Amino acid sequence: MPTANNQKLNRGDEGQAKQNYSAVRYGTDKGSIKFGTIDKKAVVTSGVQLDTPDGRHQLNLEIDGERKGWTSSTSPGNFQVECGSDREEADDTLVLNAVNGNICITAHNGKIRLQGTDIELVAIGEGGAKGHIKCTATENFAVQSKKVLLDSKILTKITSTGIMSIAANICLKMYGSIIRGVTDACSKKDSKTGGQRFQKENNQV
Repeated sequence: MPTANNQKLNRGDEGQAKQNYSAVRYGTDKGSIKFGTIDKKAVVTSGVQLDTPDGRHQLNLEIDGERKGWTSSTSPGNFQVECGSDREEADDTLVLNAVNGNICITAHNGKIRLQGTDIELVAIGEGGAKGHIKCTATENFAVQSKKVLLDSKILTKITSTGIMSIAANICLKMYGSIIRGVTDACSKKDSKTGGQRFQKENNQV
């Protein structure tokens, strides 16, 4: 049976509590759907809210206050989305589009897996402040592939504060219009080719 929620709740952060005299609830002991309910802080009104007896399991569409336009879903178990059964391989079947702002995917106690016939990472931006792809790992960064191709227009730099090994079991090819090798032997007395400055630049931690 529907029930009305006409209660005026406590004041919110803005000093004025939300009020709603047309809220309605339909439900049983197994779940409910609510229209126009107000949150406990009395600062946000829900247009539609789906609830279960477990308060952690709900879907909420909020329409005003500090979370105007928010859609929030929480699940104590799995959250699964499946689509594309009737589409073709080349179709964009699942689309996540953030018009403004960031997209955050976080696994607090688990792995993040991306799997597909191909994976493309594209960063688009103008100027030096945008258009970057950054990878950070506190331990290993491992790449296993038949081919690894790196192509840059201005600079390619590979550095290590520890040990670096380069090995090729078949053939190692190196080419440069100028090839320059510098060791720590020039740290006390500069070489004829002036390698001491290069040595110091690469020993800054």
